[in-house]
Order: sequence, then C-alpha cells, then structure tokens
Amino acid sequence: MRHIKRVRTALSPIRRAPALLSRYLASFAGEFRHHASSFQGQLGLEIGGPSDVFRRFAALPVYALARRIDGVNFSSTTMWEGRIREGMTYEYAQGKIGRQFIGEASSLSKIQSRTYDFLISSHALEHCANALKAMSEWRRVIKPGGLMLLVLPHRQDTFDHLRSITPFEHLLEDESREIDETDLTHLDEIVALHDLARDAPGLTHESFLARALKNHENRGLHHHVFDEDLLRRMFAHVQVTPLFADYARPMHLIILGRVD
Repeated sequence: MRHIKRVRTALSPIRRAPALLSRYLASFAGEFRHHASSFQGQLGLEIGGPSDVFRRFAALPVYALARRIDGVNFSSTTMWEGRIREGMTYEYAQGKIGRQFIGEASSLSKIQSRTYDFLISSHALEHCANALKAMSEWRRVIKPGGLMLLVLPHRQDTFDHLRSITPFEHLLEDESREIDETDLTHLDEIVALHDLARDAPGLTHESFLARALKNHENRGLHHHVFDEDLLRRMFAHVQVTPLFADYARPMHLIILGRVD
C-alpha cells in the first residue's frame, strides 16, 4: 500500500479523481508502480520516440510524470515520425514539448555527460547495429543514480519469433570492432527468418529485401534479438544495476536499471 500512496502523491491532477487514479494504477506494468515516483518532476531523454507505451494510462506512463522529456532521432525524416526538425519541437504528449536532437543513438555528441535524470527508449535498441556502444552512450548522459528504462520487442510476439537470441559475445565483438550503422551482418538471417505475416500488410519478400538493403537510410532492420538474460548482461557490462524486468502486452519486454 505504501507504494500506491507514493504514486498518488506524485500524480496530482489524477489523485483528485478516484476512478482515474484506479485506472492509472491498473495500467502500470508490474513492478513499475514501485518506481514511478522516481520519474516525477525529472528531466528525461527519449531515444527514438515518441512512444505509445510511455503515454498516460499506458504500461509505463512516464510522459505524465516527467517535468520535461527531450528526444533523439537519427534523421530529420524517418519511417515512423515523418518529417522532424531540431529545436524545441519534440511534442511527446499533448501540450508537452521538449528539445529535439537529430543524431545517432550510439553517438549523442550534442549532449553533455550526466545531463539527464533518466533515459527511456521503446523499440529502438534493436535498430542499433552496435547495441553495447549505444547503451554505453545512453548511460553517459544519465546522472549518477539516474534511471534507464528500455522497452524491446518480445521475440515470441513479433516477426522475429523464428530467430535466435543474439549471443552476448556477438555484441561484445560488434563493440570491439566499432560496428556502425552501415553493417548488414545479419541480413541473410533476417531475410530468411522474418515472418512477413506479422509485419506490415502487403509486404512481400521482394519489397522487404529492397527496404533491408537500404537500412542505413530507413533503419527498419532488427539487428539483434533480446531476452531478459541478455539485457541483464548488457546492463552489467555498462554498469547499470537492474531494478526489474517485466512483460507488457502486446509485445513489450521491459527492463529498468539504475546507473551505478
């Protein structure tokens, strides 16, 4: 009960409406309710958003808790957000605007170290060719004691269900070789095992291959496939202590950690 009281104190317009509060708390993904107050009034950075999973009444309603959230996207044109521009243009929720950065997820050169209280990302890390490099860079911009909240595709619920979990040793090799976003190491595996029936309607093998070959431009490929054990090893590698891992419908693998 004390965790619910902490969240009630943090969510001030909602706490005045019991039905809304009940719905709000019920929407939280498992253990997130125990950590929700740590996001209250804090400054955050999102990689690859905005994301439905962070909206109010979603599994991880960080947008409603934070003071402000800035965003990073790899290009001024993406297949998810369309056209975007740098500056105070990152509208992550209705009436909530943060700073939009354009840059690689694995090279946040425009952001000073220890700038943010937390970092969030939904269904973005799998699009990074060098996942450990990206995660290390994400950790760099978080203050000591800050939080990293990641959401990734749950393999069994997506078009990756025929693929194997990526070995941690492979991620270490990518890091040591300084793999960049032009890398197509996994192309043959992806094309062979991608379940088109679970992807966009009308997508054919030919059109998927054509899109995949231009991945440096569109970033549509899932380079790697993750599970909880792999994510925990990755957190340990970049010195982030896991606080909980969970699953939320329809396809979200969730992990929260604290920067050491």
